[in-house]
Amino acid sequence: MPSSALFVARTGLEAQDTRMRVIANNLANVATTGFKRDRTNFATLAYQDARVAGQQSSNETAYATGLNLGTGVSLQGTSRMETQGQLQGTGAALDLALQGDGYFQVTLPGGQLAYTRAGNFSRSADGTIVTAQGYPLQPAITVPETAGAITVAKDGTVTATLPGATEATTLGQITVASFANPQGLKAIGDNFLTETGASGPAQVGPAGDAGRGSIEQGFLEASNVSVVEELVDMIECQRAYEVNSKMIASIDDMLKNANQTL
Repeated sequence: MPSSALFVARTGLEAQDTRMRVIANNLANVATTGFKRDRTNFATLAYQDARVAGQQSSNETAYATGLNLGTGVSLQGTSRMETQGQLQGTGAALDLALQGDGYFQVTLPGGQLAYTRAGNFSRSADGTIVTAQGYPLQPAITVPETAGAITVAKDGTVTATLPGATEATTLGQITVASFANPQGLKAIGDNFLTETGASGPAQVGPAGDAGRGSIEQGFLEASNVSVVEELVDMIECQRAYEVNSKMIASIDDMLKNANQTL
């Protein structure tokens, strides 16, 4: 039993170490635009049935309860919390935030599509609206160098005042992608996510349509990480780690005592 208890305590240490890593990543990205905090999910490992409930205890009776011994805990996965981050005003024409569900679409090098909540866009040398890394927004929208005030409507329609024109000219429309299971998207870094079989295909359409969020110009979405909540989780994780460490020390003392006695 002591050796099996050591194994169980070891799984507890590994689980809490993983949880602490997730918490650390959340806190590290507290100021990252559009970042969504992660949560660790754990599950019990297989149980060893020393006695099954209902098993015959005699010719006329059966055990009312079983004897099931757990073998520890394992990491089931991480879940991205999709709650809305606070919108922070910047006043910049190409700073965009999504109020509600959905993602901006970006074309990565090689043509792969990626998705992001970070709307800190700018113009490239040829006027194309791009991310900080220089990746173009999809569908691509080009703003002429001579364009005046740029306006982005809540439905994603981009207009600008051109020389000689009395009215604003429509340059294109920013579409928003939504997914049946957004938690199934794969994080690849640089605030980008990519589609997977678990997320389902992207459903692309105008902002504010079919449950998609609206676009707010001159705002950026802040991280949804709560420092206080993460610190509380960190303390709880630390205490759980300490308890599992003490368990290992206690089991080690039991083994020493058994060796000396026997």
